[in-house]
Amino acid sequence: MALLDSIHGPADLRQLSDRQTRDLADEIRQFLIEHVNRTGGHLGPNLGVVELTLAIHRVFCSPRDPIIFDTGHQSYVHKIITGRSGLFDTLRQEDGLSGYPSRAESPHDWVENSHASTSLSWAEGMAEGIRLTGGDRTVVAVIGDGALTGGMAWEALNSIAAQQDLQLVIVVNDNGRSYYPTVGGLANQLSAIRTDPRYEETLDRIKQMVTDKPLGRQVYGLMHGVKTGMKDALIGSHGIFSDLGIKYLGPVDGHDVDALERALELAKRYRQPVIVHAITSKGKGYPAAEHDQEDHFHTVGAVDPVTGRPHGVSAEDSWTATFAQTMVSIGRAHPEVVAMTAAMLHPVGLAPFAERFPDRIFDVGIAEQHAITSASGLSAVGLHPVVALYSTFLNRGFDQLLMDAGLHHQGVTVVLDRAGVTGSDGASHNGMWDTSICGIVPGMRLSCPRDRHHLESLLWQAVGIEDGPTVIRYSKDRMPAEIPVLRSTGDLDVLWQTSPSGPVDVLLVCHGQMCSATLAAAELLAGDLGLDGAGIAVVSPRWALPVDEELLAMASRARAVVSVEDGLVVGGLGARLSGELHARGVWTPVLELGIPSQYLPHASRSSLLHRIGLDAAGIAGRVRQMVDGLGEVTRPRLVQQATEFPADQVALPGTRPQIGQEGVDAAR
Repeated sequence: MALLDSIHGPADLRQLSDRQTRDLADEIRQFLIEHVNRTGGHLGPNLGVVELTLAIHRVFCSPRDPIIFDTGHQSYVHKIITGRSGLFDTLRQEDGLSGYPSRAESPHDWVENSHASTSLSWAEGMAEGIRLTGGDRTVVAVIGDGALTGGMAWEALNSIAAQQDLQLVIVVNDNGRSYYPTVGGLANQLSAIRTDPRYEETLDRIKQMVTDKPLGRQVYGLMHGVKTGMKDALIGSHGIFSDLGIKYLGPVDGHDVDALERALELAKRYRQPVIVHAITSKGKGYPAAEHDQEDHFHTVGAVDPVTGRPHGVSAEDSWTATFAQTMVSIGRAHPEVVAMTAAMLHPVGLAPFAERFPDRIFDVGIAEQHAITSASGLSAVGLHPVVALYSTFLNRGFDQLLMDAGLHHQGVTVVLDRAGVTGSDGASHNGMWDTSICGIVPGMRLSCPRDRHHLESLLWQAVGIEDGPTVIRYSKDRMPAEIPVLRSTGDLDVLWQTSPSGPVDVLLVCHGQMCSATLAAAELLAGDLGLDGAGIAVVSPRWALPVDEELLAMASRARAVVSVEDGLVVGGLGARLSGELHARGVWTPVLELGIPSQYLPHASRSSLLHRIGLDAAGIAGRVRQMVDGLGEVTRPRLVQQATEFPADQVALPGTRPQIGQEGVDAAR
């Protein structure tokens, strides 16, 4: 790969001939297939933007001209061009290359938030700031057609339309897919442009007629104005974008570097907001990805680079698969149950429901706010919607959860996949905020299922609850084997106890995926870390919110209570338990173990849990510290110890948090 080896920064691209640039695109595509299939990552989106990214960097001068990638999952080519190709063996690994833009990695990365539809707001703010400070720089925002289904993008476009003195180029990467074929009115209009046979056939005929003649490529370039006029006559250029008052160029073949460069040069010279509409093919150059109708190659784990088959496939059921199977069963029994997703039909497991009940599935695009309120409307007329999202994306629909579903007491079930620590996708994709924000919705019912049977029974119960919203959250991690229940008291399950008939001195309250680690910690405490004969019990409430009355009664009789969750410790489930006890005048010390209020670096889930003291050894060590100190410290200090984690011990990759290490040392 001689050409790729010679690229150390964007300036090197501008030294290449047109032919060399096309050859480089082929090398980069092969580089991505080989490396991303080994490490895992967003393969399909990056294969689709190779030529587009090369053209942007050849026309604009990064980092002087800020380039902002909406969502950022399609920035791998940008990373390669900006001197990071040698780090791709560490992609998405601890202390390695991030799977999204990262300001810590390069000055070429301006924005690293990996939630969709934000790029245009960032870009307008930057362009406005450059204008106000007298700069002569162009801001480039690259946004996909999927991200344009998000309302925030249209809020930004509406504002940009009123700012005609901004040097801003908006590149619409239109591949007709987000996670799945893009839906909605915008998608329909883009598809009409993308597929109009008169436009494509006429341009192909002209290109064939002239490019094989002497000076043919130059002639074809001079015909750009004719092409634009033809496009106006055939399909109209004053459509969805031009109606906003923003200059529109395209559609352009997103895999033709020459055509892209011409369009981008025109946009740059215009010195006002311009939209360049590029048509690309997701997974370009990799047959396994190009022909994949279910978009499995949007994100891949480690797979065979030739066949595209995953390595090390596990036969164990996942949380998502169990949800998918249960929803089909519920759909057969309950015709009033409908399902909704936000452009993630396959990732959240609703594809089987959609296939079985095509009239009862709603994909609203990347619009979580709209999803929650629309679901509330469905509930208001007698249906029961199940809204399936990734946990991190519920953050965007919080106002609607609070004021539409919650305030109106609508029977809406929200199912949150990828809750807790997710790891390799970095800070923004950890599902660590949901329990804290759901906890302030009055009357909210929330559960963290601990195994397959628990999840199935909760789903069946939730679709029958019509007096308010319910939330069910589960992990990206493997589903554990069924966890036996020692006994149940109401909705409180006792999973383990040192002496079933004896008193409980230390009560361990576990939620969801943390039940297995908590049980292992309890065995450590009863064995090598023996607590001088103290009675230990591990309990798991069926519903974490509202706080179970049986749990409150059991906690009030214990000497110490420890809550273990894979959600944010600030305002989390442990904090709610502690608050309810205090409201009843019960001052039992409560140790709240959860995720610290910090942005976690990308690493494996197991590594991050170890670093923040949420593995079995860390939990056991913290409990032992608490019990040992009960006679020496006051209750306020116990709570402080449980909830404060030094910032420099979590945020820096490669550094093991002291608190987590103390837990390990104590466990040993």
